[in-house]
Amino acid sequence: MNIVHRDLKPENFLFVSESDENDLKIIDFGLSKMLVKGKLQRMKTRAGTPYYISPEVLTGNYDVSCDMWSAGCILYILLCGYPPFYGDDNNEILANVQKGKFDFDDEEWDQVSKEAKDLISKLITSPERRLTAEEALQHKWIRYWTKRDVNASVVTRLNIQNMKKFQHSQKIKQCALMAIAVQSDPKDIQELKEIFEELDRNGDGNINFEELQ
Repeated sequence: MNIVHRDLKPENFLFVSESDENDLKIIDFGLSKMLVKGKLQRMKTRAGTPYYISPEVLTGNYDVSCDMWSAGCILYILLCGYPPFYGDDNNEILANVQKGKFDFDDEEWDQVSKEAKDLISKLITSPERRLTAEEALQHKWIRYWTKRDVNASVVTRLNIQNMKKFQHSQKIKQCALMAIAVQSDPKDIQELKEIFEELDRNGDGNINFEELQ
């Protein structure tokens, strides 16, 4: 089965068990789309999560390569503990995504190999230069770490503390949304949405102190 997921992010990956030897599965296919005979017409729906969404999805003209951008963002986070594009709110994050500029300047990247950085750079790039899934699997860094005789000690070099801080901030939002979704009547949610939109004067998806006043 060939699909484009359109919202790849760490939360959508799930291990089958707690065993060291188990399969990793992708979940949450609410935004996915089927490919017919491996092909797909260009898509226009603007959907995804700001930290992982590709610039062409924001413009409403994209294909399956958008998932490879997301994969590059996930790899970036796994190796340093924070996303390549950041901001105080969704609008700022998306503005940085559209610029497409990121770096490996922080100290977290000092111990990361040039091959890993090369792979990320070839994923978080323009669609015409972006690696396909098949090409990414043949990349030197992937091939090295998938050798059976290589000790996967790369995990010990991940910036775990930064990853925990980043994940913790996301879980707060997830818990709040879950509480609203589970405990609220659909009519109440619609009313809350209308109130929120009235308060959110600049439409950035957040209510600042001035708007609340």
